[in-house]
Amino acid sequence: MGGFWAAVVPVLQMFFLSLLLLIMLPAMFGFSLGITETYMKILIKTLKWATLRIQKSSKEEETLKHSSSNGLIQRDDSSLEKEIGERRGNRRGDFALSDVFYFSKKGIESIVEDEVTQRFSSEELVSWNLLTRTNNNFHYISLRLTILWGVGVIVRYGILLPLRIFYDIILSYCWMNPQLACCNDGVDALHCRLKDWLSELVHVMCYRICARGLSATIHYHNRENKPKKGGICVANHTSPIDVVILANDGGYAMVGQVHGGLMGVVQRAMVRACPHIWFERAEMKDRHLVTQRLRDHVNDKKKLPILIFPEGTCINNTSVMMFKKGSFEIGGTIYPVAIKYDPQFGDAFWNSAKYNMVSYLLRMMTSWAIVCNVWYLPPMTQKEGEDAVQFANRVKSAIAQQGGLVDLSWDGGLKRAKVKDTFKQEQQKKYSCMVVGDDSSE
Repeated sequence: MGGFWAAVVPVLQMFFLSLLLLIMLPAMFGFSLGITETYMKILIKTLKWATLRIQKSSKEEETLKHSSSNGLIQRDDSSLEKEIGERRGNRRGDFALSDVFYFSKKGIESIVEDEVTQRFSSEELVSWNLLTRTNNNFHYISLRLTILWGVGVIVRYGILLPLRIFYDIILSYCWMNPQLACCNDGVDALHCRLKDWLSELVHVMCYRICARGLSATIHYHNRENKPKKGGICVANHTSPIDVVILANDGGYAMVGQVHGGLMGVVQRAMVRACPHIWFERAEMKDRHLVTQRLRDHVNDKKKLPILIFPEGTCINNTSVMMFKKGSFEIGGTIYPVAIKYDPQFGDAFWNSAKYNMVSYLLRMMTSWAIVCNVWYLPPMTQKEGEDAVQFANRVKSAIAQQGGLVDLSWDGGLKRAKVKDTFKQEQQKKYSCMVVGDDSSE
């Protein structure tokens, strides 16, 4: 038995030393040895070969159209008044039986494929990426492709998964807590500015280790527009790892609800070294309290910019939905950021209605990689005469345009709630005006 451990211990020591030198240290200091780049080149060539093989063996099967919708329905973006007017021959007045066909058509479209609920499911892929998830049922094609898929399963679950668990959980979290404690307790006697610098450095290092563990390849654009201290960074929301993606390039003050368990330990360690804003569940319901605490943070130009996702829920990487106005009532400068993931290498979207956090993290850690683009947009401020809702919509449109996303006015809360009656009443009012006309006397 002693001989066994005498042989195993040196191997383990060499293994962990190699991980430390080849991955952890480069990740901590923000440089690369080219391992991730080489892995991505091999992966791209492999997926390209698999795609060509599928297309060659299944010529009769039409390649999926790269679209954010299922493409079952060809929609007409005309207004209610225009469509009904065309059916009536542009005649206004009393109810016409042909109006029923318009509402029946719209109802069937919404049942089959509405533009809201499809944003809460994984976006369509151009071709199969050799992962478990796919939006098309690819059947057996060839022995070589089947062997390649099997090798991919072994690589993802036998090599990548253990390494990612080791880095993301054991190293980053276990290394973060003592380091943040040192930043808090060990430098109290030093200048506050030095303490803030050390805290921000430790945060960025931990997030870089997490990102490197997920084989994340992040392309940052327009870094001259990066959020500055005393500002508010708002971004579209696809995944919980959005925080990791953005924090790789700089420090942010997080806003969120207080958690228990392991996440609570991390939150308490983080808030000791950096002024993050954590709320109790009861406090989150007090809108004025939340706004005041955020405003106090923004007014201190020495504090890190606040990171907020105004959608309030994860959207499937194809669209941007309604921004809650609360983030835009605080005042100060808004720094918009657009995030767009490449679904070819893995599905970053978190469908919280279908997967819990553990299941989602397992899917992330067994994907090929996380590849995304981040665009820093020019800072924006509220214009004179512009209310918070208009300001939020202007920022949302800028993010959608830059990220190539669909700009939707629907509330992301529809993921778990029904449509408000006011939306129904608005459509009923429009039709009523067509039938009885506008009553100018009222």
